Amino acid sequence: MARFYSPEWVDEFNREVADLDFSDVDTTALGAKNGTFAVAQLVHGGPDGDLLVTLSADAGRLHLNVSLRPGAEEPPAGGPPPAVTISLSYEDAAAMSRGDLDPAEALGQGRVRVRGDLAVLVAGQTLLAAAGDRLVGLQASTTY
Repeated sequence: MARFYSPEWVDEFNREVADLDFSDVDTTALGAKNGTFAVAQLVHGGPDGDLLVTLSADAGRLHLNVSLRPGAEEPPAGGPPPAVTISLSYEDAAAMSRGDLDPAEALGQGRVRVRGDLAVLVAGQTLLAAAGDRLVGLQASTTY
């Protein structure tokens, strides 16, 4: 069982979505030019410290990257620059992953801060929803 956002968990996530082709999902209507975009999460207070989580979409493919970034405020260079950045606690990120916390509710309560293009955030959520069936096993085996 891999811990949420650990290197092993990220590797499993990427393996599960590696052969999925999202090129038929229209994210351009959501503001993600040519289906290429990145969404960054600054996750504070994780078991190993603060994390930078980047979900990238390019050429109909998804890729997740997580790096330990103590005090990080900006994602590192490389790949498409994030069009939107989300800032939240590890506890809230884990609760959203488990389905115990509604993202809109967390945003309304000020537990999540969002900076950037909300349409790109919706594009990322759209692709994650499309990958949902592939990620059921990972979610079931995740420890938090």
